Amino acid sequence: MRAMNSLSFNDLDRRFASGSPLELNALLPAGIQDEIGHFNVFNISKIRQTVQDMPTQPYQCRTFYKISLLVGHSKIGYPDGIKNLSQPTLIFTTPKNPITWLPMERQSGMCCVFTPEFLHPTRSGAVLDELPIYKSPEHPLFPLEKGDVKIVKNIYEKMHTAIASTYAYKYDLLRTYTLELIHFGQQLQSTIMSHPNHSNFARATSLFIELLERQFPLDNPHQQIRLRTAGDYAKELSIHVNHLNKILKETTGLTTSALIAGRILKEAQILLRQTNWTITEIAASLGFSDFAHFAKFFKNETSIPPGTYRSQAKSLNYT
Repeated sequence: MRAMNSLSFNDLDRRFASGSPLELNALLPAGIQDEIGHFNVFNISKIRQTVQDMPTQPYQCRTFYKISLLVGHSKIGYPDGIKNLSQPTLIFTTPKNPITWLPMERQSGMCCVFTPEFLHPTRSGAVLDELPIYKSPEHPLFPLEKGDVKIVKNIYEKMHTAIASTYAYKYDLLRTYTLELIHFGQQLQSTIMSHPNHSNFARATSLFIELLERQFPLDNPHQQIRLRTAGDYAKELSIHVNHLNKILKETTGLTTSALIAGRILKEAQILLRQTNWTITEIAASLGFSDFAHFAKFFKNETSIPPGTYRSQAKSLNYT
């Protein structure tokens, strides 16, 4: 599929800051000039329609903080490298960390933009640049699971409703919703921030283990693990698979594949002991292409076939 033109998130700033071809007042909601600071919320697809064909203009004074939900395959360019987005992702950007955005297919999602004054401590109770989401050494970029996407979309929908309303205190509401997004992002980064003194290797290991454990338990035979190989995890963590393997080998003494295999074996044993799923259903849920591959894996790890393991567990009433 042909890639679309790359779009700098700061092109949005140019759109807001430039007097030509679009005036700032025409883009900001009516009445917002009566408030301290500026805020707006947009659909990503509409932003791309109006911005992607604009000529490059000199960067001007107004800059914005942005919180974006990107849905669709795309790439994000940071000064230190490229991140591939293959699932809905929540991204926080500031005037201090400009990025470029390269959509690889039609995009959807939402974006809110605001000036530092909009969340001034006297109005929001928060010091923006002191919040963990903006102080972390890691890029604040978070792939979202299905349930998380629903939560984030709901917050943006509340923003759209509030900004279109005639409620006298709607900008106080919008500050609340913006902080809700920020706190949601900080919850997603909690694994990193809960151990701020750990090394980069320790943080990467912690993130890997969290991703691994997040796939379990399996509750029904129609559920299937999403990440199965070392390459899957490396892509999710936006690092090279060889680097991930080096990190895990140093911090755990085991390879990436060995850690994945060990957790899959543990789940297989639980399912064989505690469910009446067929072995074929268990194999499919754990990402194996067929019964034979799962049986070979299980026997290599335990020295007995999965059917024998189940029979022995039942005879011992082993739960």
